[in-house]
Amino acid sequence: MPSSSSAVSGSDRPVPPSLWRDRDFRRLWVGQTASQLGEHATLIVLPLFAVLTLDAGAGELGVLRASGQAPILLLSLFAGAWVDRWRTRTVMVVTDAGRTLVLGATAVAGLLGWLGLPALLVVAFAVGALSVFFDVAYQASLVRLVRGDQLLQGNSALEGSRSAAQIGGPALGGTLVSLLSAPIAAASSAVFFALSFLSIRRIRRTESIPARSERPPRVWRRIHDGLRFVVRETSLRTVCLASAAFQFSFAAMMTVYLLFLPRELHLSGTTVGLALAATGPGALLGSILAARLPRRFGYGTVLVSAAVLGDGVFLCVPALQGSSAATVPALLAINLVFGAAGQLVNVTVMAVRQAVTPDEMQGRVAATITFVGMGTAPLGSLLGGFLATEWGLRTSLMVTAAGMMTSPVVMVLSPLARLGRMLPAVQDGPPTATRPAGHETAARETGDCHPGDVETRQA
Repeated sequence: MPSSSSAVSGSDRPVPPSLWRDRDFRRLWVGQTASQLGEHATLIVLPLFAVLTLDAGAGELGVLRASGQAPILLLSLFAGAWVDRWRTRTVMVVTDAGRTLVLGATAVAGLLGWLGLPALLVVAFAVGALSVFFDVAYQASLVRLVRGDQLLQGNSALEGSRSAAQIGGPALGGTLVSLLSAPIAAASSAVFFALSFLSIRRIRRTESIPARSERPPRVWRRIHDGLRFVVRETSLRTVCLASAAFQFSFAAMMTVYLLFLPRELHLSGTTVGLALAATGPGALLGSILAARLPRRFGYGTVLVSAAVLGDGVFLCVPALQGSSAATVPALLAINLVFGAAGQLVNVTVMAVRQAVTPDEMQGRVAATITFVGMGTAPLGSLLGGFLATEWGLRTSLMVTAAGMMTSPVVMVLSPLARLGRMLPAVQDGPPTATRPAGHETAARETGDCHPGDVETRQA
């Protein structure tokens, strides 16, 4: 783990200039926001399409949702290896165009009565697969667009819009289905992806791609290089382990939590939805705080404190009794704190991850962490269901909520917790890197790395 003395920015440096003056960043932000709105609206539109138009049952609906989620596990590592070989702008534009065409064709087929459940499963998988590639590409693209000392500000803006999309997207999708029809709602989702396509396509900053040898490494070799880099780099290895621990415990806790609220606290479905929705505004608050707190208190302090606060707040839930007047406000406060602290961790971790990762490894590192973290979630869900059956809801909720504390414990036991108010320097990449060794490190240490410089060193 590099020392905090080799850094991008800190309290002794002026706050970096506003990214909103950068036209290309604004285009990326608009495109990413539109894409996230379309993606989260589609997560509601397709299931409602199946239920309302195709009369799908509970089992069929579960298969449909699994079809949309499967690409995260099946394709994340391949997406990382592939994205690192291409310009991120190209990847985002192609995936936006693909989702626009898929959902547009789905809407037409639905209006004509040609769409059955098997075809809808294919649509869900295709949209999910394209979204995996887009999400990996946009995370890697930020490093290619902004200076090293602007990563935190850029991540805060992008994660803030993603949080807003998580709040507004599902509500928008449900409203469109209710007011119009499921096929028209699918077409409306396609419009968001088309808007993202048009905005990102206007990015003018040129990215360079690595020189390709006559025999380029096989995809499995590139995936292996990404996995090896994450394992060797202390902060990335810690992020990976902490993410896996959190996702496993969180999936188990949420399985119990969603049963605990209606059965133990006797809350209505509407009230449960209201309580969960408080996470969204909390995430927006966390994005705002993430642009300021790490530079003031230190990245390590903020990471550990936010993780302890956000994960530990769920230990309060088992203490709630019945549907008293204090129950709903308490749940709103708990979910608000969880959303704010969780987003503060997400944005800060992303800034650290991008800072220590060579440009030509950004896609693979993002995909590796996503794969390892999300890969534990299905196992956690199974454990949560088992514990709820064997131990009861209140006890199971306490145990699984306590399990979430393993994530900040992993951070505390690593050098990640000792990061100061400056981002660590980029680590050496694999032998295939196209830039001279140490060049990127020096640029980020001095803070003189600007977008034009970064573009010439991208993979």
